[in-house]
Amino acid sequence: MSSERLSGILLHPTSLPGNCGTGSFGAEARQFIDFLHAAGQRLWQVLPLGPTGYGNSPYSCYSAFAGNPLLINLELIADEGDLLGSDLVENLPRDRVDFAAVSEVKTRLLKLAAERFIESDNLERKREFWQFCDSTFWLHDYALYKACKDHFHGKPWNRWPLDLARRSADAVARYSERLGVSIGEQKYIQWQFFRQWHNLKQYANACGVRIIGDAPIFVAYDSADVWCNQPLFRLDGSGKPLVVAGVPPDYFSATGQRWGNPLYDWDRMAEDGFGWWVARLKSDMGLYDFVRIDHFRGVEAFWEISAKEKTAVHGRWVKGPGDSLFNAIGATLGPLPLIAEDLGVITPEVETLRDRFGLPGMKILQFAFEGGPGNPYLPHNYRRNSVVYTGTHDNDTTAGWFASLTGVQKAAVCSYLRCKQDEVVWEMIRAAISSVARYAVIPLQDLLCLDSSARMNVPGSASGNWSWRLLGDQLSDGLAVITRNMSKQYNRCS
Repeated sequence: MSSERLSGILLHPTSLPGNCGTGSFGAEARQFIDFLHAAGQRLWQVLPLGPTGYGNSPYSCYSAFAGNPLLINLELIADEGDLLGSDLVENLPRDRVDFAAVSEVKTRLLKLAAERFIESDNLERKREFWQFCDSTFWLHDYALYKACKDHFHGKPWNRWPLDLARRSADAVARYSERLGVSIGEQKYIQWQFFRQWHNLKQYANACGVRIIGDAPIFVAYDSADVWCNQPLFRLDGSGKPLVVAGVPPDYFSATGQRWGNPLYDWDRMAEDGFGWWVARLKSDMGLYDFVRIDHFRGVEAFWEISAKEKTAVHGRWVKGPGDSLFNAIGATLGPLPLIAEDLGVITPEVETLRDRFGLPGMKILQFAFEGGPGNPYLPHNYRRNSVVYTGTHDNDTTAGWFASLTGVQKAAVCSYLRCKQDEVVWEMIRAAISSVARYAVIPLQDLLCLDSSARMNVPGSASGNWSWRLLGDQLSDGLAVITRNMSKQYNRCS
C-alpha cells in the first residue's frame, strides 16, 4: 500500500450526470475526474462495477468478472459508428436512475450496435475485438450464461434444462451454437465496457487520481460464477445451496441478515491453491489501483445459515481460510494493495489476520459518538494504517444522520467537533481529513451537504436504492478550492 497521506471521494459511476438515464464512462466521468484533480483529491472510490441482478444492487451481480452494460457510454459508441446520433435517447430522467427504463433502452441499443459492428468491414477494430475475446478467459462462459438467461426469459440457471444447468459438455456445445448471435452480442458489450473503463482509468491516473474498487466476498447464486464453478460451492445434488451467508442478530436487527449467497467450499478451493480467488483478484487489479474486500471478516470466520432457515437467527460461526487464502494470493500475485472492510462483529482473530498482511481497516465517523472516549471510530483512537470515511454507501448522508439524532446526541457531536450544529457536516469532513489515518474518503453527498434524500442505500430495503444522481451544476470551482485547501492543510495533496 502507498505510504502517502491521500484523500478522495466515494461516488459510484451510475450517480454521474448525463443524457442516457444513468451515469456512464463518458464525458461526465472525465469532468468528475477533472474536479477531483482541481480539488486536490487523489482517490476515487467506486462500488462494484459488475452486471447487476435483482434489486439493481452492485453487491449482487451476474458475474464477479464481467462489467455492467448500463455504465457503457452510448455517445462514445456513436462516435465510432456503431450507433447513429439519431439512435440516442435523451428523454430518460436525469435526477434519479430509473433502472428498468435505462436497462430496456441500453439493452436494445447495445444489441443494435453489436449487429452493426459485426456487419462492418473495419478490420482493425475487429482484430481488437477478437484479441479481447481470445485473451479474456471468463468471457465465453459469461456470454453463454447471459445468452441462456435471456433465452429462458430471466429464469435462474437451476431452472434451465437439467443437462444445461449441470453444464454437460454436449449441452454447453449445443447452446453455444444455438445462441451464437446472442453470445456475440454479449461479447461485444463486454468489449465496449472494458475498453471504455480502461480508457477512463488511464485518464484518471494521468490526472494523479487512483481508483479504489470493491470486491464483495460472496457472489450471487444466480451468476455465471456459481453456474460455471458448482463444485467450488456448497450445493446439494440438484445444484441448490445447502447453506447461505449472512450475519447474526445484533443491535440493528433482531433476526440478523440472511443474505442468501451460497457459501464457498473452501477445502475444495484450497486443492488448487484458491485458483478462482487468485483469478478474481488478478482481474480486479487490472481494473483498479486498490481493492476493498467487502465483509473481510468472512475470510477469518463466516456466519453459516442452513438454506432452509428463513432468517439468520439460527446459524453458526465457521472458520474461513484465513492465512492460507492470502498466502496463496501473495505467492501468485505478490503483495496487493487491498483494503479490509472490517466493520460489524470484529474479533481479535479478524484484527490479527488484517494486521498480519498489513491491510488497512475502515473507520466510520458516524459510528464514533456512542460508548465514550474509547470508541475506536473516534479520530483520537485511530491507527495510521486505516481508511476513514464520514459514512459509506450503506449509511445515511452525514446531514441526514445528524438530523436524526436526539438533542443530547447532537450536543455530544458538536462538543467533540467543537462546532455549531450548522457546521457539523464540514467539521466531520475536517475530522476525517485531519486524522492520522493514511487515507480519507468522503462520499460526494457529504461534500455537497445533502440530506437523506441523497442516500445511496438502506440495508434491508429491497427497493428505491442505488438511484441517486449528481446534477450537472453541483460541482463548482468554489467547492474544489475549499476542498483542495483543506486537504493541502492536512498534507493530503501537494
